[in-house]
Amino acid sequence: MPTAPMTLASAGDPGLAAFGSSLTAITLAELGDKTFFMALILAARHRPRWVFVGAFAALSLVTLLSLGMGYGLREWLPQTVVPWLAAALFLGFGVKLLVDAAGLPADAAKEEAQEAEAAIDAAESDGGIRGPGAVIWEAFVLVFLAELGDRTQFATIFLAAAPAFTFAGLLAGTLLGHALVTWLAVGAGQWIGGRISERVLYRLSGGLFLAFGLLSLWQAIG
Repeated sequence: MPTAPMTLASAGDPGLAAFGSSLTAITLAELGDKTFFMALILAARHRPRWVFVGAFAALSLVTLLSLGMGYGLREWLPQTVVPWLAAALFLGFGVKLLVDAAGLPADAAKEEAQEAEAAIDAAESDGGIRGPGAVIWEAFVLVFLAELGDRTQFATIFLAAAPAFTFAGLLAGTLLGHALVTWLAVGAGQWIGGRISERVLYRLSGGLFLAFGLLSLWQAIG
């Protein structure tokens, strides 16, 4: 009797694998990102709890859109192609992150913070006192726009395209990663922000996605 090919899912619990992979990937990608500094700066100017609600709501919406796009690729393409596509996406993304890391200046995190502050200053140019609703909406809009096309969104899409990962596991891991980083930004951002190395985070993320790519390649060949 022919045996079923080995897959990443059959090597362990696919839900747990999806949760752990997405939690690690999103946490690394979000630390030191522009949205991290947006939450940090907004929390220094307004109530941190209001900023957290708006920022996390925006990240949750982008997560749902990104997971939908990734699962759309998985459903529309022939099942024989999907593992190869996942491997190619992971490997390509991992290589890109490592190449980008080599070209990052030493003060890359400072540049991200400056861009975030400029966007916030433009949004608050009227100088008015803001209530809870206005702050939540401001955080939501700024973070949502900054997250579109960001490396975190691409990471989520690529993870969702991998056939070994479950939707529930990816959703839980991604949202927890976003919640953790946003909480750190509004609660301890001033302390963490000055200690972040974008180059190191890019390298760690790149290595992680290369590992995902090799595992997906193993699945495609198996």
